[in-house]
Amino acid sequence: MKRTTVLIISCLMIMSSMAQQQLGRRPNVKSPVIHQDGSVTFNFFDPTATKVSVTGDFDELTSKRLDMTKQENGVWTVTTAPLAPELYSYSFTVDGQRIVDPANSYVNRDINTLSNIFIVSKSNEDKGHTYAVNNVPHGTLSRVWYDSPTLGQQRRMTVYLPAAYDGKKRFPVMYLLHGWGGDETAWGDLGRASQIMDNLIAEGKCVPMIVVMPNGNPTCDAAPGWWHEGMYVPDGNAFQNRPAKASMEESFMDIVRAIDSRYKTIAKRSGRAVTGLSMGGGHTFGISRLYPEEFDYYGLQSAATMMALGGWLNSQAPKPNAEYDAQMARLFNSKPKLYWIGIGKDDFLMQQNTDLRKYLDSKGYPYEYYENDGGHIWRNWRIYLTIFAQKIFK
Repeated sequence: MKRTTVLIISCLMIMSSMAQQQLGRRPNVKSPVIHQDGSVTFNFFDPTATKVSVTGDFDELTSKRLDMTKQENGVWTVTTAPLAPELYSYSFTVDGQRIVDPANSYVNRDINTLSNIFIVSKSNEDKGHTYAVNNVPHGTLSRVWYDSPTLGQQRRMTVYLPAAYDGKKRFPVMYLLHGWGGDETAWGDLGRASQIMDNLIAEGKCVPMIVVMPNGNPTCDAAPGWWHEGMYVPDGNAFQNRPAKASMEESFMDIVRAIDSRYKTIAKRSGRAVTGLSMGGGHTFGISRLYPEEFDYYGLQSAATMMALGGWLNSQAPKPNAEYDAQMARLFNSKPKLYWIGIGKDDFLMQQNTDLRKYLDSKGYPYEYYENDGGHIWRNWRIYLTIFAQKIFK
Protein backbone atom coordinates (compact mmCIF):
# COMPACT_ATOMS: atom_id res chain seq x y z
CA MET A 1 0.00 0.00 0.00
CA LYS A 2 2.83 2.34 0.96
CA ARG A 3 4.71 1.53 -2.28
CA THR A 4 1.58 2.30 -4.32
CA THR A 5 1.15 5.65 -2.57
CA VAL A 6 4.79 6.57 -3.13
CA LEU A 7 4.50 5.60 -6.82
CA ILE A 8 1.39 7.80 -7.31
CA ILE A 9 3.05 10.76 -5.60
CA SER A 10 6.19 10.32 -7.73
CA CYS A 11 4.12 10.24 -10.94
CA LEU A 12 2.24 13.37 -9.93
CA MET A 13 5.51 15.17 -9.19
CA ILE A 14 6.94 14.17 -12.60
CA MET A 15 3.77 15.29 -14.40
CA SER A 16 3.78 18.59 -12.50
CA SER A 17 7.42 19.16 -13.38
CA MET A 18 6.74 18.42 -17.07
CA ALA A 19 3.75 20.78 -17.09
CA GLN A 20 5.80 23.55 -15.50
CA GLN A 21 8.54 23.02 -18.10
CA GLN A 22 5.96 23.23 -20.89
CA LEU A 23 4.51 26.41 -19.39
CA GLY A 24 7.99 27.78 -19.06
CA ARG A 25 8.61 27.32 -22.77
CA ARG A 26 5.24 28.86 -23.76
CA PRO A 27 5.52 32.54 -24.70
CA ASN A 28 3.86 35.01 -22.39
CA VAL A 29 1.31 36.17 -24.96
CA LYS A 30 -0.40 39.52 -24.46
CA SER A 31 -3.30 40.45 -26.70
CA PRO A 32 -4.44 42.94 -27.69
CA VAL A 33 -1.60 45.44 -27.21
CA ILE A 34 -2.80 49.01 -27.77
CA HIS A 35 -0.06 51.39 -28.87
CA GLN A 36 0.18 55.13 -28.30
CA ASP A 37 -0.74 55.99 -31.89
CA GLY A 38 -3.92 53.89 -31.68
CA SER A 39 -2.59 50.92 -33.63
CA VAL A 40 -3.28 47.53 -32.07
CA THR A 41 -1.23 44.34 -32.09
CA PHE A 42 -3.00 40.97 -31.78
CA ASN A 43 -1.06 37.90 -30.68
CA PHE A 44 -2.12 34.24 -30.62
CA PHE A 45 -0.03 31.22 -29.62
CA ASP A 46 -0.55 28.01 -31.60
CA PRO A 47 2.54 26.44 -33.19
CA THR A 48 0.40 23.77 -34.88
CA ALA A 49 -1.97 26.14 -36.73
CA THR A 50 -1.56 26.66 -40.46
CA LYS A 51 -3.61 29.84 -40.94
CA VAL A 52 -4.76 32.44 -38.42
CA SER A 53 -6.57 35.75 -38.94
CA VAL A 54 -8.33 38.38 -36.87
CA THR A 55 -11.68 39.88 -37.88
CA GLY A 56 -12.97 43.07 -36.28
CA ASP A 57 -15.04 46.18 -36.82
CA PHE A 58 -11.97 48.24 -37.66
CA ASP A 59 -13.69 50.51 -40.19
CA GLU A 60 -17.02 52.32 -40.43
CA LEU A 61 -18.88 49.98 -42.72
CA THR A 62 -17.73 46.38 -42.64
CA SER A 63 -15.81 43.86 -40.61
CA LYS A 64 -12.20 43.67 -41.71
CA ARG A 65 -10.08 40.51 -41.78
CA LEU A 66 -6.36 40.75 -41.15
CA ASP A 67 -4.13 37.74 -41.81
CA MET A 68 -1.65 37.04 -39.03
CA THR A 69 2.00 36.03 -39.47
CA LYS A 70 3.55 33.10 -37.62
CA GLN A 71 6.76 33.75 -35.67
CA GLU A 72 9.46 31.19 -34.87
CA ASN A 73 8.19 30.82 -31.29
CA GLY A 74 4.73 29.73 -32.48
CA VAL A 75 3.06 33.09 -31.89
CA TRP A 76 0.89 34.51 -34.67
CA THR A 77 0.80 38.29 -34.82
CA VAL A 78 -0.55 41.27 -36.76
CA THR A 79 -0.70 45.01 -36.14
CA THR A 80 -3.45 47.28 -37.42
CA ALA A 81 -3.09 50.74 -38.81
CA PRO A 82 -3.81 53.48 -36.23
CA LEU A 83 -7.47 53.22 -35.16
CA ALA A 84 -9.77 56.09 -34.27
CA PRO A 85 -10.92 56.35 -30.64
CA GLU A 86 -13.73 53.81 -30.24
CA LEU A 87 -14.81 50.54 -28.66
CA TYR A 88 -13.95 47.67 -31.01
CA SER A 89 -14.92 44.01 -31.16
CA TYR A 90 -13.01 41.17 -32.81
CA SER A 91 -12.41 37.43 -32.95
CA PHE A 92 -9.80 35.03 -34.33
CA THR A 93 -10.22 32.44 -37.09
CA VAL A 94 -7.84 29.50 -36.64
CA ASP A 95 -7.78 27.03 -39.53
CA GLY A 96 -11.37 27.93 -40.37
CA GLN A 97 -12.66 27.86 -36.78
CA ARG A 98 -13.89 31.13 -35.23
CA ILE A 99 -12.73 31.57 -31.62
CA VAL A 100 -12.36 34.34 -29.07
CA ASP A 101 -8.92 35.60 -28.11
CA PRO A 102 -7.80 33.40 -25.16
CA ALA A 103 -5.51 36.18 -23.93
CA ASN A 104 -8.34 38.72 -23.64
CA SER A 105 -10.81 38.24 -20.78
CA TYR A 106 -13.24 40.88 -22.04
CA VAL A 107 -16.02 39.25 -24.05
CA ASN A 108 -19.51 40.35 -25.11
CA ARG A 109 -22.44 38.29 -26.40
CA ASP A 110 -24.46 39.64 -29.33
CA ILE A 111 -27.42 37.24 -29.76
CA ASN A 112 -25.40 33.99 -29.98
CA THR A 113 -22.02 35.37 -31.07
CA LEU A 114 -19.17 35.95 -28.63
CA SER A 115 -16.56 38.60 -29.43
CA ASN A 116 -13.67 40.17 -27.58
CA ILE A 117 -13.64 43.92 -27.02
CA PHE A 118 -11.06 46.65 -26.44
CA ILE A 119 -11.11 50.45 -26.30
CA VAL A 120 -8.87 52.95 -28.05
CA SER A 121 -8.80 56.41 -26.47
CA LYS A 122 -6.45 59.33 -27.05
CA SER A 123 -8.01 62.13 -25.01
CA ASN A 124 -10.71 62.87 -22.43
CA GLU A 125 -12.90 64.24 -25.21
CA ASP A 126 -13.16 61.24 -27.50
CA LYS A 127 -15.60 58.34 -27.80
CA GLY A 128 -13.19 55.85 -26.32
CA HIS A 129 -13.08 57.88 -23.12
CA THR A 130 -16.88 58.13 -23.04
CA TYR A 131 -17.23 54.34 -23.28
CA ALA A 132 -14.51 53.54 -20.73
CA VAL A 133 -14.79 53.11 -16.98
CA ASN A 134 -13.22 56.28 -15.63
CA ASN A 135 -12.47 57.61 -12.17
CA VAL A 136 -15.87 59.27 -11.69
CA PRO A 137 -18.86 58.61 -9.41
CA HIS A 138 -20.52 55.41 -10.57
CA GLY A 139 -24.19 54.60 -10.82
CA THR A 140 -25.70 51.26 -9.87
CA LEU A 141 -26.73 48.70 -12.50
CA SER A 142 -29.30 46.13 -11.30
CA ARG A 143 -31.33 43.29 -12.80
CA VAL A 144 -34.88 43.77 -11.55
CA TRP A 145 -37.98 41.58 -11.84
CA TYR A 146 -41.43 43.15 -12.18
CA ASP A 147 -44.99 42.02 -12.77
CA SER A 148 -46.60 42.61 -16.18
CA PRO A 149 -50.36 42.05 -15.84
CA THR A 150 -50.83 42.81 -19.54
CA LEU A 151 -48.50 39.96 -20.57
CA GLY A 152 -49.30 37.72 -17.61
CA GLN A 153 -45.60 37.36 -16.77
CA GLN A 154 -42.94 38.12 -14.22
CA ARG A 155 -40.36 39.87 -16.39
CA ARG A 156 -36.80 41.14 -15.97
CA MET A 157 -35.29 44.51 -16.78
CA THR A 158 -32.00 46.30 -16.16
CA VAL A 159 -32.13 49.54 -14.17
CA TYR A 160 -29.37 52.14 -13.93
CA LEU A 161 -29.53 54.47 -10.92
CA PRO A 162 -27.21 57.50 -11.09
CA ALA A 163 -24.60 57.95 -8.39
CA ALA A 164 -26.65 60.81 -6.92
CA TYR A 165 -29.71 58.61 -6.36
CA ASP A 166 -30.39 58.48 -2.61
CA GLY A 167 -34.04 57.42 -2.42
CA LYS A 168 -35.15 60.93 -1.47
CA LYS A 169 -34.78 63.21 -4.48
CA ARG A 170 -36.88 62.43 -7.55
CA PHE A 171 -35.19 61.75 -10.89
CA PRO A 172 -36.38 61.69 -14.51
CA VAL A 173 -36.40 58.36 -16.34
CA MET A 174 -35.12 57.39 -19.78
CA TYR A 175 -36.50 54.10 -21.14
CA LEU A 176 -33.86 52.54 -23.41
CA LEU A 177 -35.00 49.76 -25.76
CA HIS A 178 -32.91 47.10 -27.53
CA GLY A 179 -33.19 45.68 -31.06
CA TRP A 180 -34.12 42.33 -32.57
CA GLY A 181 -32.25 39.45 -30.98
CA GLY A 182 -31.37 41.53 -27.93
CA ASP A 183 -32.67 41.47 -24.38
CA GLU A 184 -32.40 43.43 -21.15
CA THR A 185 -28.61 42.94 -21.07
CA ALA A 186 -27.89 44.35 -24.54
CA TRP A 187 -27.63 48.06 -23.79
CA GLY A 188 -25.60 47.45 -20.64
CA ASP A 189 -23.11 45.06 -22.27
CA LEU A 190 -22.94 46.04 -25.94
CA GLY A 191 -24.15 49.61 -25.63
CA ARG A 192 -21.96 50.62 -22.63
CA ALA A 193 -24.99 52.47 -21.25
CA SER A 194 -23.79 52.72 -17.65
CA GLN A 195 -20.32 53.93 -18.67
CA ILE A 196 -21.81 56.50 -21.04
CA MET A 197 -24.21 57.79 -18.39
CA ASP A 198 -21.57 57.86 -15.63
CA ASN A 199 -19.21 59.91 -17.79
CA LEU A 200 -21.80 62.31 -19.23
CA ILE A 201 -23.24 63.01 -15.78
CA ALA A 202 -19.81 63.46 -14.18
CA GLU A 203 -18.83 65.93 -16.92
CA GLY A 204 -22.06 67.88 -16.52
CA LYS A 205 -23.13 67.07 -20.07
CA CYS A 206 -26.44 65.50 -19.14
CA VAL A 207 -28.95 65.55 -16.31
CA PRO A 208 -28.65 62.74 -13.73
CA MET A 209 -31.40 60.27 -14.62
CA ILE A 210 -32.62 56.73 -14.09
CA VAL A 211 -32.21 54.54 -17.17
CA VAL A 212 -34.53 51.54 -17.64
CA MET A 213 -33.56 48.80 -20.11
CA PRO A 214 -36.45 46.30 -20.39
CA ASN A 215 -36.73 43.06 -22.32
CA GLY A 216 -38.59 43.87 -25.54
CA ASN A 217 -39.55 40.28 -26.39
CA PRO A 218 -43.14 39.73 -25.14
CA THR A 219 -42.81 35.93 -25.41
CA CYS A 220 -39.67 35.83 -23.21
CA ASP A 221 -39.49 36.75 -19.54
CA ALA A 222 -35.78 37.51 -19.53
CA ALA A 223 -32.43 37.02 -21.26
CA PRO A 224 -31.46 33.46 -22.30
CA GLY A 225 -30.55 31.34 -19.30
CA TRP A 226 -32.22 33.69 -16.81
CA TRP A 227 -35.77 32.36 -16.80
CA HIS A 228 -37.62 29.06 -16.61
CA GLU A 229 -37.09 28.06 -20.28
CA GLY A 230 -33.47 27.34 -19.39
CA MET A 231 -30.31 27.48 -21.48
CA TYR A 232 -31.79 27.48 -24.97
CA VAL A 233 -29.84 28.62 -28.04
CA PRO A 234 -30.25 32.43 -28.28
CA ASP A 235 -30.80 32.73 -32.02
CA GLY A 236 -33.07 35.79 -31.89
CA ASN A 237 -36.17 33.81 -32.84
CA ALA A 238 -36.75 31.92 -29.62
CA PHE A 239 -40.46 31.47 -28.87
CA GLN A 240 -41.50 33.90 -31.62
CA ASN A 241 -43.81 31.21 -33.00
CA ARG A 242 -46.02 31.23 -29.93
CA PRO A 243 -48.50 34.08 -29.44
CA ALA A 244 -48.00 36.75 -26.83
CA LYS A 245 -50.94 38.07 -24.84
CA ALA A 246 -50.09 41.59 -26.00
CA SER A 247 -47.41 43.51 -27.87
CA MET A 248 -44.43 45.25 -26.31
CA GLU A 249 -46.09 48.60 -26.95
CA GLU A 250 -49.40 47.55 -25.41
CA SER A 251 -47.66 46.27 -22.27
CA PHE A 252 -45.22 49.15 -21.94
CA MET A 253 -47.07 51.09 -19.26
CA ASP A 254 -46.66 48.06 -16.96
CA ILE A 255 -42.95 48.88 -16.98
CA VAL A 256 -43.56 52.57 -16.31
CA ARG A 257 -45.90 51.80 -13.40
CA ALA A 258 -43.40 49.32 -11.93
CA ILE A 259 -40.59 51.88 -12.08
CA ASP A 260 -42.72 54.70 -10.62
CA SER A 261 -43.82 52.47 -7.74
CA ARG A 262 -40.31 51.25 -6.89
CA TYR A 263 -38.12 54.32 -7.38
CA LYS A 264 -38.22 58.04 -6.71
CA THR A 265 -39.18 59.23 -10.17
CA ILE A 266 -40.66 62.35 -11.70
CA ALA A 267 -43.84 60.44 -12.50
CA LYS A 268 -45.21 62.67 -15.22
CA ARG A 269 -44.63 63.44 -18.85
CA SER A 270 -41.87 66.00 -18.32
CA GLY A 271 -39.83 63.38 -16.46
CA ARG A 272 -40.05 60.61 -19.05
CA ALA A 273 -38.15 59.83 -22.26
CA VAL A 274 -38.16 56.73 -24.44
CA THR A 275 -35.65 55.75 -27.12
CA GLY A 276 -34.61 52.55 -28.84
CA LEU A 277 -32.59 51.02 -31.66
CA SER A 278 -33.91 49.09 -34.66
CA MET A 279 -36.81 46.98 -33.32
CA GLY A 280 -36.63 49.11 -30.17
CA GLY A 281 -36.88 52.17 -32.41
CA GLY A 282 -40.02 50.62 -33.89
CA HIS A 283 -41.33 50.06 -30.36
CA THR A 284 -40.54 53.69 -29.54
CA PHE A 285 -42.44 54.75 -32.65
CA GLY A 286 -45.45 52.70 -31.57
CA ILE A 287 -45.27 53.92 -27.97
CA SER A 288 -45.25 57.53 -29.16
CA ARG A 289 -48.58 56.96 -30.90
CA LEU A 290 -50.26 54.87 -28.21
CA TYR A 291 -49.22 57.08 -25.28
CA PRO A 292 -48.65 60.56 -26.74
CA GLU A 293 -49.08 62.36 -23.43
CA GLU A 294 -47.01 60.06 -21.20
CA PHE A 295 -43.56 60.98 -22.55
CA ASP A 296 -42.02 64.31 -23.51
CA TYR A 297 -38.98 62.96 -25.37
CA TYR A 298 -38.82 60.35 -28.14
CA GLY A 299 -35.67 59.02 -29.82
CA LEU A 300 -35.74 56.77 -32.89
CA GLN A 301 -32.37 55.11 -33.53
CA SER A 302 -32.14 53.26 -36.86
CA ALA A 303 -35.82 52.61 -36.28
CA ALA A 304 -37.81 49.82 -37.91
CA THR A 305 -40.75 52.15 -38.43
CA MET A 306 -42.67 49.72 -40.67
CA MET A 307 -43.36 47.64 -37.55
CA ALA A 308 -46.11 50.17 -36.87
CA LEU A 309 -47.91 49.11 -40.02
CA GLY A 310 -47.38 45.38 -39.71
CA GLY A 311 -44.51 45.29 -42.14
CA TRP A 312 -41.50 44.82 -39.84
CA LEU A 313 -38.64 44.77 -42.38
CA ASN A 314 -40.86 44.62 -45.45
CA SER A 315 -40.68 47.81 -47.50
CA GLN A 316 -43.97 46.78 -49.14
CA ALA A 317 -45.90 47.22 -45.89
CA PRO A 318 -49.25 49.05 -46.01
CA LYS A 319 -49.25 52.82 -46.37
CA PRO A 320 -50.31 55.12 -43.50
CA ASN A 321 -54.05 54.98 -42.92
CA ALA A 322 -56.68 57.08 -41.13
CA GLU A 323 -55.92 55.53 -37.73
CA TYR A 324 -52.21 56.19 -38.18
CA ASP A 325 -52.88 59.80 -39.23
CA ALA A 326 -55.07 60.36 -36.19
CA GLN A 327 -52.44 58.93 -33.83
CA MET A 328 -49.70 61.08 -35.29
CA ALA A 329 -51.89 64.18 -35.16
CA ARG A 330 -52.70 63.52 -31.52
CA LEU A 331 -49.02 63.04 -30.75
CA PHE A 332 -47.77 66.25 -32.32
CA ASN A 333 -50.77 68.29 -31.20
CA SER A 334 -49.71 67.39 -27.65
CA LYS A 335 -46.40 69.18 -28.38
CA PRO A 336 -43.69 66.77 -27.19
CA LYS A 337 -40.47 68.57 -26.31
CA LEU A 338 -38.30 66.41 -28.59
CA TYR A 339 -38.86 63.99 -31.45
CA TRP A 340 -35.40 62.84 -32.52
CA ILE A 341 -34.38 60.59 -35.41
CA GLY A 342 -30.84 59.23 -35.86
CA ILE A 343 -29.56 56.82 -38.52
CA GLY A 344 -26.42 55.95 -40.49
CA LYS A 345 -26.45 56.77 -44.18
CA ASP A 346 -25.61 53.14 -45.03
CA ASP A 347 -28.25 51.64 -42.73
CA PHE A 348 -30.54 49.13 -44.47
CA LEU A 349 -33.51 50.82 -42.75
CA MET A 350 -32.69 54.21 -44.26
CA GLN A 351 -35.64 54.12 -46.68
CA GLN A 352 -38.12 53.52 -43.87
CA ASN A 353 -36.71 56.49 -41.96
CA THR A 354 -36.69 58.64 -45.10
CA ASP A 355 -40.37 57.82 -45.65
CA LEU A 356 -41.15 58.78 -42.06
CA ARG A 357 -39.36 62.10 -42.45
CA LYS A 358 -41.26 62.83 -45.67
CA TYR A 359 -44.49 62.12 -43.83
CA LEU A 360 -43.53 64.39 -40.92
CA ASP A 361 -42.50 67.14 -43.34
CA SER A 362 -45.77 66.87 -45.26
CA LYS A 363 -47.70 67.42 -42.03
CA GLY A 364 -45.42 70.13 -40.69
CA TYR A 365 -44.55 68.07 -37.60
CA PRO A 366 -41.29 69.23 -35.96
CA TYR A 367 -38.40 66.82 -35.36
CA GLU A 368 -34.62 66.77 -35.13
CA TYR A 369 -32.59 64.61 -37.49
CA TYR A 370 -29.05 63.28 -37.18
CA GLU A 371 -27.31 61.32 -39.92
CA ASN A 372 -23.79 59.93 -39.82
CA ASP A 373 -21.64 57.35 -41.57
CA GLY A 374 -21.99 53.64 -41.09
CA GLY A 375 -24.86 51.21 -40.95
CA HIS A 376 -26.92 49.12 -38.58
CA ILE A 377 -24.22 48.73 -35.91
CA TRP A 378 -23.64 49.20 -32.19
CA ARG A 379 -20.96 51.76 -32.97
CA ASN A 380 -23.72 54.11 -34.18
CA TRP A 381 -26.19 53.29 -31.43
CA ARG A 382 -23.68 54.22 -28.73
CA ILE A 383 -23.27 57.56 -30.51
CA TYR A 384 -27.03 58.08 -30.67
CA LEU A 385 -27.45 57.33 -26.97
CA THR A 386 -24.67 59.80 -26.16
CA ILE A 387 -26.36 62.51 -28.23
CA PHE A 388 -29.92 61.84 -27.10
CA ALA A 389 -29.05 61.73 -23.39
CA GLN A 390 -27.59 65.23 -23.61
CA LYS A 391 -30.79 66.65 -25.14
CA ILE A 392 -33.40 65.52 -22.63
CA PHE A 393 -34.77 66.85 -19.33
CA LYS A 394 -33.25 70.29 -19.80
